[in-house]
Amino acid sequence: MLKIKHFIQQSWLLIVASFFFGLLIAVTNAALSPRIEQNKINKRNRLVGVLLPEAKDFILLDKEIEIESLRGEKEKIEVFRAMSEEGECVGWSFNAAGSGFADKIELVVAVDKDFEKLAGFNVLSSNETPGFGDQIKYDYYRDQFAGAPAEELKLVTSGDPKKIDAEIVAISGATVSSEAVVEIINNFLTQIKEQMQKKGLIGNGKQE
Repeated sequence: MLKIKHFIQQSWLLIVASFFFGLLIAVTNAALSPRIEQNKINKRNRLVGVLLPEAKDFILLDKEIEIESLRGEKEKIEVFRAMSEEGECVGWSFNAAGSGFADKIELVVAVDKDFEKLAGFNVLSSNETPGFGDQIKYDYYRDQFAGAPAEELKLVTSGDPKKIDAEIVAISGATVSSEAVVEIINNFLTQIKEQMQKKGLIGNGKQE
């Protein structure tokens, strides 16, 4: 009992300080969350705007799109309709994520209005190895996706990276990161396309 009393006497200030700072962090986080979320939205829209330069506004699809993630879990996906200044649909965009070599890779992917060709992708977040895996952010790798068919892509270890088709040439020394990007895009792209066709949002599918 004396030991417990002594411990309380010696540590009460630490306990109170820990509680106070924990509460302060929680309050600060709650206060900043809307701003952080808005910054993410602004970054996403900016990156999509590069892929779809005609887009001036991005409208969240009101129909639910659900896919199976690479981990086998059901996941609801936010799909955005990219609109021109004249109010015409110029494409679609969505976030796609999965495991890379070092950590999670999060992408923003854009396709044309008919969902037939990729407009490309940009990296929202990634911690891939500098000088190797982080080359997924470089234009020479990303440019292979712009204009590629919006269907199953295939990673190859050699070929002409300037040739736009369903074959994506891997980054030398960073095959795992290259494969991760292709796998992420394939998984999200094919399932989202199928869902949108079923809902009659794009052609070649039965409307629900």
